Amino acid sequence: MLIRLVYLAVPRLFALLVMLIRSDASKDVEILVLRHEVAVLRRQVARPKPDWADRAVIAALARLLPRHLRLHRIVTPGTLLAWHRRLIKNKWTYPNPTGRSPIPEEIRELVQQMARQNPWWGHRRIQGELLGLGYRIGAGTILWGAKSLLSL
Repeated sequence: MLIRLVYLAVPRLFALLVMLIRSDASKDVEILVLRHEVAVLRRQVARPKPDWADRAVIAALARLLPRHLRLHRIVTPGTLLAWHRRLIKNKWTYPNPTGRSPIPEEIRELVQQMARQNPWWGHRRIQGELLGLGYRIGAGTILWGAKSLLSL
């Protein structure tokens, strides 16, 4: 990803060096041609979808434009803020699983087998036996598993 950013930034630096050497008339003609190309592309493309490296280059270059020209680019200040909010949201959002995590089928069958073979054992005893086997499960989960066995 970093390579792509460098790949996009280095040609822009070379283009800047070339622009310093060129005459004002050739720059003006190039700007007119580019503006016309942008106008044609805006008529054809409903919504551009730049990737993160394109966004970084456009955002960096947009800061160099005068304030009144920033409003007419595909990247407006509002767009930059939206990209930033999306980046922060994706980076700092943690998954919030709801409810209990699912119990593997093999442990569920083991609980039901223990409850079937040892009907006098309570859920606490089954929990202790499972802990001795290396499975850490809550007593309420075992109680639910044993009750579901009785309903069969």
